[in-house]
Amino acid sequence: MKYTTEILIKKPIEEVIRKMDSSENMKHWQKGLVSTEHISGTPGEFGARMKLIYDFGKRKMELVETITKQNFPNELHATYNTKGIRNIQQNYFESTTDGYTKWIAENKFEPTNFMMNAMLFLMPRSFKKQTKTYMTNFKNFVEQRISVANA
Repeated sequence: MKYTTEILIKKPIEEVIRKMDSSENMKHWQKGLVSTEHISGTPGEFGARMKLIYDFGKRKMELVETITKQNFPNELHATYNTKGIRNIQQNYFESTTDGYTKWIAENKFEPTNFMMNAMLFLMPRSFKKQTKTYMTNFKNFVEQRISVANA
């Protein structure tokens, strides 16, 4: 399954990237994130790997993020692998004429087992909704310093 999501962040691209390029900030916009652990490579750079652990109440999840391209301030691409699914994400950042930042996220989900294949088929909106929620949370964190960690 592939889809693209866009959001306008009313801050300059330099500020957006500064906040995006920090694993410490992830807890402020990724609700459910419990911890991050650097695995290998230079954090934030091509080839770097990081373990992300989430707790969504009844559902716990562990992902491994691998940076596949880092070309700030314009691009950040990564893959996220977890049991049953791989997410290939390409993030693009563009300055607008009024000094804001447009964030475009292209996502491709590839199931690696039957159960996730069925979920992608039956519930594609839940994946899209989660992406939009994280992007909106990031926008609120950058623009208004609202943190989901405090919620």
